[in-house]
Amino acid sequence: MKIIGFVGLPGSGKGEASRVAQQIGLAVVVMGDVIRLEAARQGLEPCDENLGRIGSELRAREGPTAVARRTLEMARATGKDIVVVDGLRSREEADFFRAHAEDFYLVEICAPAGARMKRLADRGRPDDPARPWQADEETVSSCHNLGAALERREGRELSWGMGEAMKAADLKLHNDGSLDELHRNVEQLFRILAADLKSQMNLDCDGPKSDA
Repeated sequence: MKIIGFVGLPGSGKGEASRVAQQIGLAVVVMGDVIRLEAARQGLEPCDENLGRIGSELRAREGPTAVARRTLEMARATGKDIVVVDGLRSREEADFFRAHAEDFYLVEICAPAGARMKRLADRGRPDDPARPWQADEETVSSCHNLGAALERREGRELSWGMGEAMKAADLKLHNDGSLDELHRNVEQLFRILAADLKSQMNLDCDGPKSDA
């Protein structure tokens, strides 16, 4: 199995890049789903506080590759030769996938802090920072604003080793333009990786091209 992994700070565009992968027929496994499944098993609300605590507990109890091991099982269960793994958070996870895949590429997706904060507020996922006018008083008083909430979340994920994972990335994709630009860049990225992996990804080679 060949794995293409995405790493990046919250709101950088990993989920959108994964949607492009699905649209061109690739299997996608989201590492955060491992945490959300565990939260559901425990009967907990999938909010940022609960998911962050579960992620930390799993890694503390089972080691830094705990989430990666469960994700690899999900990837193998797809039965596909190429799988996109969304959401690596440490160098240990990257090394784990590299050791268990025939080929492995790690792609960092990066975006400015202001853009990331807006995306997190707009997408409305239960574990994302709430807009001030949508948050309850407890959330507002503890976070003060979206910037503080994002900083807290980034700090937790960086404590897991995300900074080292980003340094270990094979490729970097800048998401500082429009959504259409991101889609074109991701498609071009997969063309590059498809050629290098010598795989048979069903891509439209006559489509728009853009430097990633």
